[in-house]
Amino acid sequence: MPRFCDVRRFRPCCRLEPSLPVAAGDNRGGDAHVRDLDAVTRFYETVLGLAVQARSDTAAVLGADGGVPLVTLVATPDAAAPAPRAAGLFHLAILLPSRLDLGRWTQSMAASRRTVQGAADHLVSEAIYLADPEGNGIEIYRDRPRNEWPRRDGRIEMDNAPLDFDGLLALARADGTPWTGAPSRTRMGHIHLNVNDLGPTEGFYVGRLGFDAMATMRGALFVSAGGYHHHLGLNTWAARNGAPRDPAALGLRHAVIELPDAASLAAYVGELESAGLAVERPTSDIALLRDPSGNRLLLAAGARSAADHLGLADL
Repeated sequence: MPRFCDVRRFRPCCRLEPSLPVAAGDNRGGDAHVRDLDAVTRFYETVLGLAVQARSDTAAVLGADGGVPLVTLVATPDAAAPAPRAAGLFHLAILLPSRLDLGRWTQSMAASRRTVQGAADHLVSEAIYLADPEGNGIEIYRDRPRNEWPRRDGRIEMDNAPLDFDGLLALARADGTPWTGAPSRTRMGHIHLNVNDLGPTEGFYVGRLGFDAMATMRGALFVSAGGYHHHLGLNTWAARNGAPRDPAALGLRHAVIELPDAASLAAYVGELESAGLAVERPTSDIALLRDPSGNRLLLAAGARSAADHLGLADL
């Protein structure tokens, strides 16, 4: 099983393609179909504080200034909207390095009177939720130290407790340094997908791909590699018994799982094929497969640059 260091996925007006990096050390991003590339790109720059790292006429790759690529937006103006209750992106989750960073971002959102959709203390993390101009879900969060993550019956315990907004804002005010953009160590912390049925989903991600089941909630499963609270969230809240993901529709294009190198990718793909999974190999350093709900996963050999991610826009 590959090691995970980063994850990125979201569903903007362009095609969204987040990635779950498994190479040691950092997180990567994802791809999404979007209708208005310029407008969605501006949102990720001005609201989330990301910078354009690579750009073409039809795609943009964004990440923190000086950081790894996190999000690839692919202009797909004629793509259809996903079917009602279809599988696909629930949200992409951008992980800030510290609680102070989350406080600074929260302070900037309050000052600009930006609308958020929700917030929660998940016990392992503190999170705020919003959506981009085309309705793609986004989580901005910070992790608590691993030694503070509560556990019960051998699994990590998570919750949806009220977020301490007052504490976050007080921390930012006491520091006095304003938010000027996402810090360079910002990563894609995880990707959360809508799925049609948890049974086959657990069998695929845990039984076939080798992720560890870390936590559960009603209608949801959280899996990871390397002991993280979750690299993938999987829930049926919006897609139970619904349509599978249409890869040509707006939103999630694929989630990217980065393995350490080409040898690791070849060995992993061999194991998957031996287990009876259908795997496409468009290039020697890329592999594609789908989960039981039609969500597409891209397996990549090694960390990829912004230019590499831009090259995936036509895949």
